[in-house]
Amino acid sequence: MAIKPLADRVVAVKEAALEKTASGFYLGEAKEKPSYATIKSVGPDVKTVKKDDRIIFREYSATEIKVDNTDYLIIKEEDILATL
Repeated sequence: MAIKPLADRVVAVKEAALEKTASGFYLGEAKEKPSYATIKSVGPDVKTVKKDDRIIFREYSATEIKVDNTDYLIIKEEDILATL
């Protein structure tokens, strides 16, 4: 089943959070740390990102859903902080 986002929203799959840096330092817990995801589909009004882009977004701004045993996120384009 394909999820088709509406308007300025994207559908993404969240990546596992980094627990330690490349140099070996462990990261502490933050109240609202950014999260990483890969975009799987984009709505018709999205202008700045495209499918397969890796993004950084605010953790609590996404709507989480589960379809066919896969966890997806629906995120507004304005809640995307950056691309990688």
